[in-house]
Amino acid sequence: MSPPAIRVFNTLAQQKVPLAPIVPGKLGIYVCGPTVYSFIHLGNARTFTSFDVIVRYLRSRGFEVRYVRNFTDVDDKIIKAAQETGEAPQALADRFIAEFQKDVAGLHLIEPDVSPKVSTHLPEIIAIIQKLIANGVAYESNGDVYFQVSKFQGYGKLSRKKLDELESGTRELAGGDTLKELKREPYDFALWKAAKPGEPSWPSPWSAGRPGWHIECSAMSSKYLGETFDLHGGGLDLIFPHHENEIAQSEAASGKTLCHCWMHGNFLDLEGAKMSKSLGNVVRLRDALAKLDGEALRYFFLSTHYRQQLSFSDKMLADAETRLSYFYETLKKTDERVAGKDFGQGPVHGEPERFEREFHEQMSDDFNFSGALAALSGLFNEVNLLCDKPPVKDKAVVGRTLVALRAAVGRLASVLGLFQDEPAAWLLRRRERLVVARGIDTAKVDALIAQRQAARAAKDFAEADRLRGELKAMNVELMDTPAGATWKVIPTLQAED
Repeated sequence: MSPPAIRVFNTLAQQKVPLAPIVPGKLGIYVCGPTVYSFIHLGNARTFTSFDVIVRYLRSRGFEVRYVRNFTDVDDKIIKAAQETGEAPQALADRFIAEFQKDVAGLHLIEPDVSPKVSTHLPEIIAIIQKLIANGVAYESNGDVYFQVSKFQGYGKLSRKKLDELESGTRELAGGDTLKELKREPYDFALWKAAKPGEPSWPSPWSAGRPGWHIECSAMSSKYLGETFDLHGGGLDLIFPHHENEIAQSEAASGKTLCHCWMHGNFLDLEGAKMSKSLGNVVRLRDALAKLDGEALRYFFLSTHYRQQLSFSDKMLADAETRLSYFYETLKKTDERVAGKDFGQGPVHGEPERFEREFHEQMSDDFNFSGALAALSGLFNEVNLLCDKPPVKDKAVVGRTLVALRAAVGRLASVLGLFQDEPAAWLLRRRERLVVARGIDTAKVDALIAQRQAARAAKDFAEADRLRGELKAMNVELMDTPAGATWKVIPTLQAED
């Protein structure tokens, strides 16, 4: 089976384009990482999960991917947050980098090949600024350095904004007053900012200060991926001004195209508004992970195409975990059915490979996560049919088909970062979490199950049914298996408090 050619929606072109690596078989990908002044929220987590799956899929297709995701650890927001906590800005940034790593571990994100920090790339940043000044597209003003937008032809080509739509910025002074920044033109943006009293700073030819936000990514992407690379990703909110300004300063410095394809993930919606720290309507990733399995949260993020808005609610998260539980229960049942058995060589039922073919068709079409999950769901439906109501009587055929489908689950799930756990262990962890959340008395559950087993042995089925009903009233569902009775907590419509 030869998978289809990959097509990607390029924000710059506003259409899907064929994936065409600069170097055949290799891809350079830069994703804008977090500004580390606080804990990340679910909107941030969705973006990072989306690009995690994209990188996984590209590698599964045989590409050698160099994946770079940065940390912005020098920023005005960090300075402000440090002033509020009394920490040194760099100490606060380092603390939240560590917290970020703890949080995303719960989502099973792969580590980028490089995770550069702004604070360790000041020489590269200063070198690009010097080049821009030498090229006549940037200028120094009272210790600051600005990029002169009007001298870069094509500014606005990514965001489709026009210069007359842009507003002049202001700069806050030590006393809280503001004045118009000392720019030649109102829409010029800062490459270097002279430090105000008490702010962290680094030496430069222009002043003791710090870099502007946009120049940081230009310096780090060019260092690790070259002046032109394949894919640049981030959230939709970064198109302007961040990515627009990246294009302008990078291309003005190098004279080359910065990136062949721009990819942007859509927002996570909370009560009709984009989830963002500035709006104050955020759900922190770590708070969600305290209530919900990280893999279920990952499944929730993948339930919608990365370029579509995703609505958040407690019910949707609970539904995602319930769905994941169904998948793990199916895998547990399948593993028990085929473990240690040799079904020999021979025909299989149906066409097991059709699910993988559909999966690749969806993922090749601009990484359609929801379509890929639908293909995976179809595979699970087929597994359950073969386990519960096999359409063929030949047990060897059924067994060989289950083995083939189970192997397909492993291949596809690894691309999505799902089902990497041992099914029984995952199901037990979920049950233990729900037991605590619901306050279920497990000793009483075990006693009622033992009484029911005794009633069944005595052929007192009326009593056995009564005991099953009593367990159900405790939100406990029994499953009778060849190995004996086991149980799970019945899910509710809402996420657990």
